[in-house]
Amino acid sequence: MYHVDVLIIGSGPAGYTAGLYVSRAGLNVLLCSGTETGGQLMYTHEIENYPPFTKISGVDLMDMFSQQLKTIGTPILNEKVTHINLKTYPFEFETETQKGKAKTVIIATGSKAKWLGAKGEEKFKGNGISVCATCDGFFYRNKTVAVIGGGNTALYEAYFLARVAKQVYLINRAENLNGDNTLMAQVLNNPKITLINNTIVEAFNGSDKLESVSVYNSKTNEKSDLEVQGVFEAIGTEPQTDLFIKQLKLSDDGYIETNKRTMETSISGVFACGDVQETEYRQAIIASGSGCIAALSAEKFLQAYNHL
Repeated sequence: MYHVDVLIIGSGPAGYTAGLYVSRAGLNVLLCSGTETGGQLMYTHEIENYPPFTKISGVDLMDMFSQQLKTIGTPILNEKVTHINLKTYPFEFETETQKGKAKTVIIATGSKAKWLGAKGEEKFKGNGISVCATCDGFFYRNKTVAVIGGGNTALYEAYFLARVAKQVYLINRAENLNGDNTLMAQVLNNPKITLINNTIVEAFNGSDKLESVSVYNSKTNEKSDLEVQGVFEAIGTEPQTDLFIKQLKLSDDGYIETNKRTMETSISGVFACGDVQETEYRQAIIASGSGCIAALSAEKFLQAYNHL
């Protein structure tokens, strides 16, 4: 059975950064990375906005994070936490094969982008299909791209991409957009953005690279292909918070609510960082920063209550 000062649940830039800081503080830590390590960055083909790298793939960046922790001796268990009890202290947890108790918990389980599930999607994920225009938009300079969605996220993605792309199709399955009025006006008045309502994407097509999307218009019953070099899916995200329902205070859309100065949750000694609690600025550098804050706050908690 594990008995640790800090249990970190999840990998990605938030979890790995938290692991780095608590390890360097000399704390007894266990990082449960889950079976899908690296988080959403594993789907990012190239990253150019994570200092100090001019260009690096998401897979390579997460591998560097992981190797750094292994170098300093951070215990990493490549298993999911299947159960945790935050009503007791120390906090009790179970993984797929292990049990343990932890004096503090740092949650870095992230959020997952919702995917369409259309034909050809798996083939082009991270290589033509993205869920982050801020991350990948630069690679489509002067190219034709499509954004899928009709809410604020899709509107912002389309507006952002119009700065760099030659043309942007905004594909919305509903009759009307559903977003902030100011943002909608900016999108609708942008000559580089073409809005296509009542339309769903049925397939992503191409050989080695994405070449087009097959769409169906539910109002006219017409099918057609749009030639595009990139697609940005913006149909929402799902925070990975199933373990914490009825234990922690969550927002209406399921994200963990935290004190942004300390990353502490509604339970003392439990912290959350990264996209599991971030609803607006979903960037790797911000996730790393919140992981640092959570780790330092966990250390202060242990010191304050003489748990070390």
